Amino acid sequence: MHFRSAAVAISATALLFTAACGGDDAEPSTSEEGGETSAAAEGKVGVILPDTESSVRWETADRPFLENAFEEAGIEVTIQNAEGDADTMSTIADQMITEGVTVLAIVNLDSDSGAAIQSRAASAGVVTIDYDRLTLGGSADYYVSFDNTVVGELQGQGLADCLGEGEKNIIFLNGSPTDNNATLFADGAHSVLDEIEGYTVVGEQAVPDWDNAEAATIFEQLLTTAGSVDGVLAANDGLGNAAISILDRNGLAGTVPVTGQDATVQGLQNVLAGTQCMTVYKAASQEAQGLVDVATALINGEEPETTGTVRDDTGDRDVQSILLTPQSITQENVKDVVDDGGVNVEDLCTGEYAALCTEAGIS
Repeated sequence: MHFRSAAVAISATALLFTAACGGDDAEPSTSEEGGETSAAAEGKVGVILPDTESSVRWETADRPFLENAFEEAGIEVTIQNAEGDADTMSTIADQMITEGVTVLAIVNLDSDSGAAIQSRAASAGVVTIDYDRLTLGGSADYYVSFDNTVVGELQGQGLADCLGEGEKNIIFLNGSPTDNNATLFADGAHSVLDEIEGYTVVGEQAVPDWDNAEAATIFEQLLTTAGSVDGVLAANDGLGNAAISILDRNGLAGTVPVTGQDATVQGLQNVLAGTQCMTVYKAASQEAQGLVDVATALINGEEPETTGTVRDDTGDRDVQSILLTPQSITQENVKDVVDDGGVNVEDLCTGEYAALCTEAGIS
């Protein structure tokens, strides 16, 4: 990805949106209580989450943080989940546009369907935001996410730290081929691991739709073909847990380090148990707030503050972006996720994990 500094110019679509909020309606109006309120601030936001299968984060983290952040901002929001179906996402988007959303944020299931939604939204005068995943060839005015290449770099370095020096066979279990983030994760990890002498990739495959059950089957096949493995670069906690289940079946769980991402309860429990060597924490509260900040500015006819741009080669354009910084999580700092509100102690420290939490200073 290529970046420019902040203070980039507002896009033409955002300008049109500002103009649409202007005119006579932009003048302050009087509320029932007698105070002045701006009609430009009366926008409505639609958010479409992708599924409940690729990661539990969408419903357990992103949704509640988004709901709370929009409520605190005083902005009406409707949040729905496409449940992994592109046609369902398209239908939801059309309904939201018909119901009058002025800003639409999506986590695309694939770039083609996401771009089609954004095109229809633009035709209806609705500003669009890519949340978490960039829609290649799309027309989103803004992109809010974590630096996904850095996520991959953290995973690669985390696996290297767990593996140490010497001859090591590595299997890559990548995310969905339709998810641009998955490509960035793999690129970032390869940029670290490919430079280490003695490390050999003995198997690599993408997992369609981030399906965890299919990931287990794919990993078992890769492991059988490779014969042996010393480390697993798994793109997220769900895929990592799938690999761990197969390693456990072969008596290798805990001896073969596995990476992850999202700092889910399951992933963190695996880290505490020593079957997963690390995960990557991307604070949903930060990402949700980033989306709310952009939407709020747009609704108020203002230019959102960004951190730079991300290059969309498919669309031959630079997308104004807010890119946040992810954090590597190992046994030593699982407590950071708890302290930040990423997971609840009650959910994490259950049963056999209670003692492990105590050892990690989590209470």
